Amino acid sequence: MTEILDKVRQELERLELPDGGTVISRDMVRAMRLEGSEVRFVLEAPTAEMARHMEPLRAAAERAALSVEGVSSAQVALTAQAPEAPTPSLKVGRHPEGGSASIRPGGVKSILAVASGKGGVGKSTVASNLAVALARAGRRVGLLDADIHGPSLPRMMGVTERASSPDGKILTPLEAHGVKMMSIGLMIEEDRAVVWRGPMLMGALQQMISQVDWGELDVLLVDLPPGTGDVQLTLCQRAAPTGALVVSTPQDVALLDARKAIDMFNTLKTPVLGLIENMSMFHCPQCGYEAAIFGHGGVAQEAERLELPLLGALPIDLDTRLGGDAGRPVALEDGPVSEAYARLANRLVQGGMA
Repeated sequence: MTEILDKVRQELERLELPDGGTVISRDMVRAMRLEGSEVRFVLEAPTAEMARHMEPLRAAAERAALSVEGVSSAQVALTAQAPEAPTPSLKVGRHPEGGSASIRPGGVKSILAVASGKGGVGKSTVASNLAVALARAGRRVGLLDADIHGPSLPRMMGVTERASSPDGKILTPLEAHGVKMMSIGLMIEEDRAVVWRGPMLMGALQQMISQVDWGELDVLLVDLPPGTGDVQLTLCQRAAPTGALVVSTPQDVALLDARKAIDMFNTLKTPVLGLIENMSMFHCPQCGYEAAIFGHGGVAQEAERLELPLLGALPIDLDTRLGGDAGRPVALEDGPVSEAYARLANRLVQGGMA
């Protein structure tokens, strides 16, 4: 049954939309099920106006499903999302308030900072996939994109809706793949630059932690921006993270900045729970050849030198990049990379960190 539905999804991936993407990458397929040899699912358009022009696409989706061996009939219904919630009246980006008072949400058991000290090591990829892996392990998970200048998690998690604030005071987080998430990218246009000084960054982080209806969470992952500046200071001093996970590639240049991140957390009295080696090895799916593109073992050696745990070594592969661009993290699928994230999530759960 699962194999047939996977093949149907593969065929639907070929149906391109006029404004870009496919019905799969745009997450428009709902309630797909197989009853005997009949496939049924719903195509959900973003707006009622778009739905009025999607009848040819609905018919094409039925034909695509019928082309799969084992499918004798297909029923595809067409619907539209409810009208978009109004843009939140809560202004994000004001100066921080409350002095040094705690901003840690009361319903959150553990806050884990995901940091690297530098950009380009796949920290946001690790944060999004780890969040999904923890959710698949049965944890109640939140994901906060604290990279105000370069928010990428909405794209990686496949979220296109705008955040809303029904009362103008508290923001409602959006949910994707079983994870509650918040990002400044959910409140501004994707191509718009955030040109803010330090106090506004600190205020935005304060609001996205303390003025969001997170509910009851086992763990809130905070994807930190590169560097060791205002956002990191605010998080560590006012949200009291349970600990930090430091991500680095094996190469020396990345480790230089990872050491700075570790020193920052030590200075701010935030426990460093361990190191994660990302882009550890590349396994060629065609020939089986293994290549250490960014070197290998550098993070493990650094962890040993600092007497910190090496929490995991995550491979680099094409599916990880494709999943990030499509808004469907690779941790949702089955395969060696997903298994690596599942092992990492399990280690955090078993260690009482998540």
